[in-house]
Amino acid sequence: MYAIVDIETTGGHASANGITEIAICIHDGNEVVKRYQTLINPGKEIPVYIQALTGISNEMVATAPVFKEVAYDIYHLLQGHIFVAHNVNFDHSFVKYHLAAAGYDLQCNKLCTVRLSRKIMPGMPSYSLGKLCHHIGITNSGRHRAGGDADATAELFTLLLQKDAENAIPEALKQRSKEQVLPPNLHRKFMDKLPPTPGVYYFHDQKGKVVYVGKAVNIKKRVASHFSGNNSGAQRQEFMRHIHRISYQECGTELMALLTEAVEIKRLWPPFNRSQKKLEFNFGIYTYEDQRGYLRLAVDKRRKYSVPVHTCSSLLHGRNILLKLIDQFELCPKFCHIQTNTETCTGASGEVCACEGHQAATDYNQKVNQAIEGLKLSLPTFAIRDEGRTNDEHSCILIEEGRFYGMGYISQYFEVNSLAQLKNHLTPYPGNDYMQNMVMNYAERNPTKMIELVPIAEPMSYSLSSEA
Repeated sequence: MYAIVDIETTGGHASANGITEIAICIHDGNEVVKRYQTLINPGKEIPVYIQALTGISNEMVATAPVFKEVAYDIYHLLQGHIFVAHNVNFDHSFVKYHLAAAGYDLQCNKLCTVRLSRKIMPGMPSYSLGKLCHHIGITNSGRHRAGGDADATAELFTLLLQKDAENAIPEALKQRSKEQVLPPNLHRKFMDKLPPTPGVYYFHDQKGKVVYVGKAVNIKKRVASHFSGNNSGAQRQEFMRHIHRISYQECGTELMALLTEAVEIKRLWPPFNRSQKKLEFNFGIYTYEDQRGYLRLAVDKRRKYSVPVHTCSSLLHGRNILLKLIDQFELCPKFCHIQTNTETCTGASGEVCACEGHQAATDYNQKVNQAIEGLKLSLPTFAIRDEGRTNDEHSCILIEEGRFYGMGYISQYFEVNSLAQLKNHLTPYPGNDYMQNMVMNYAERNPTKMIELVPIAEPMSYSLSSEA
């Protein structure tokens, strides 16, 4: 027996919204044998736009029973039957959530008439209930009301049962089948193609736009985990509705997958990726020349197109680095914006410091250049050579002077003899501090996979203060 369900609600997710109407059609596999329908008082105001859509007003539900008063009847109509709905995960999430709040644990198999329609009747211009029914000639006199939509879904389901020449419905009901947990608009073939390897996967919307990028040690297993569970929150419901297609790219290792994910999030800026959009360090150490020709160092917020001498996780982090440089290279704390008062300079030179005009700009600037060069030399240049996507290749990640340069794949027979040579085989990517720290931490844990390299000497150049 099948229980064909449709509900009207006050909003899009169960945990913060109520049901205003429910209709259940009990179907024996040939026809509807029993109907149940009732308005429900959701215990909260129905938004105006939903009143306009459904025609259900606050006045209509004022005297209706609350859900707990009808939970017994609803539970016993559904339990032991197969729960059927158009976009079943939406209706099921609401009913299960509110039954649980009333003390009933609903456990039943599910069937989605959106997914079944795509399989049994491919090529339709739309699979929304209204447009699909109009296209195949099913009349719905109560659109956006639970009774009318449940009756239309029941008629659609009868047609699907009749047309199911390839046994899509019995296959979907098999215990091993995860068909009904998938998003309503996602075809099973995309899941079947996913490999059990490290890599990055992409969820696309109806127009092909990437709405989410993820990384995994096992792509197939990780993607499946997105669709398990019964999370009834707004974000998950919205997320599931937007998934129409999945693509992927394999990576040699989990680290390569992590870095590729970070690159792709910055490139594509998917709407459902939130965690990595604010992971960059916000400060940097900059150098500029003042009006008297003295080079100065300062910690400042990162700005677009500015290139800091060094990146910092915080203002305090940057100040601590400057304090070390001041002490090691006898720099002026005033010229490093550490000492901001008008008293005598607290640096090693004291009253004869550059800030008092007792050192020529060329002499002082030489110390600043030495400090910058010392800071750069303290930043490592190395490659991580690790497993590839196939047996005859290796993955390779390059850090140059403490900054992420890029990554790629090289032959397992390729000998890394120089930095310049290696760069010709890798793809540069715009890195960030999150990526750099990830590689640094991995190198610290896996020193045998590191290849130390000599930095390429380049003439130093400095940006003006307007860039800082």
